[in-house]
This record gives sequence, C-alpha cells and structure tokens, in this order.
Amino acid sequence: MALAEKLERAVEIKVPAEKFYEMCRSRPHHIASITKKIQTMKMHEGDRGVGGSTAVWHYTVDGKDQKAKEIIKTVDNENKLTSYKVTEGDLMHKYKSFELILQAVPKSNGGLLKWTIEYEKLSHDIPCPEKIMEHCIRLTKYIEEHLISA
Repeated sequence: MALAEKLERAVEIKVPAEKFYEMCRSRPHHIASITKKIQTMKMHEGDRGVGGSTAVWHYTVDGKDQKAKEIIKTVDNENKLTSYKVTEGDLMHKYKSFELILQAVPKSNGGLLKWTIEYEKLSHDIPCPEKIMEHCIRLTKYIEEHLISA
C-alpha cells in the first residue's frame, strides 16, 4: 500500500516575490548567515540554482542537528518555482521519498510563498513532516526579515 502524501502551506511575505525567489534560488548558502537553524549549505556537485545540481545542508529542527543531501530537481524561473529531492540524510530514515517545492507568487504588495512537501513514509507509524514544514515557515520569516533590512 502506498504511503505517499502531500503537505502544503502558504505564507504572506512583505517583500517582492521575485526578491525572495532569487535569494532562495541563487544564494541559498547565505541563509546560514541569517539563522542558526541552518549551519551550512554547500554545493556538492554543479551550481546553485541549476537543475541536476546537488547540495548538502546541515540544519536544526526541533533541537536536533540533521543533514540532508538534495538534488535540485526543478528550476522554473517564469513561475518562480524550485523543487528539491532529498536523496540522503536523516529524512531518509523515515521517508522513502521526500521532495520540497518552493514557489514565490507575486502580489500587489509583497508576495505569497507556497511550500509543498511531497513524501512517502516508510511505515504507517511515521509522522507527517510537520516539524520540517514548521522549520520552512520559520525560515521564510527569517529570510523575509533579512531582505527587509537589507
């Protein structure tokens, strides 16, 4: 039986969607200087913002240090959408597949940031990744504050 599921959230942002998207697409390594929840982000293979490239993140969720290696799966500049497929790390102990999708939608005053997590649990007793989603929402606010003050 398939255990594939989807978790979605949207967050209003006060900065232009284009500016937020560009930060996440082209300068994700700067996020580590914005919050202590991200220790490092290093490109493993390829270039930032380029589909097929791989990166390794060290981050903290719920007080626990974690690691994830991801492939940048999709970069859609027209729709300001990027997707990342996790291939190694702590999440792979709970999920058979784990994909994070980020889309910045322009609005007249700021934007809307849509986070989607598509995942497949390894077993029924694995919780949905609410903690990871909460982490993404907090990161959104940290990045927004940084972009406002920059």
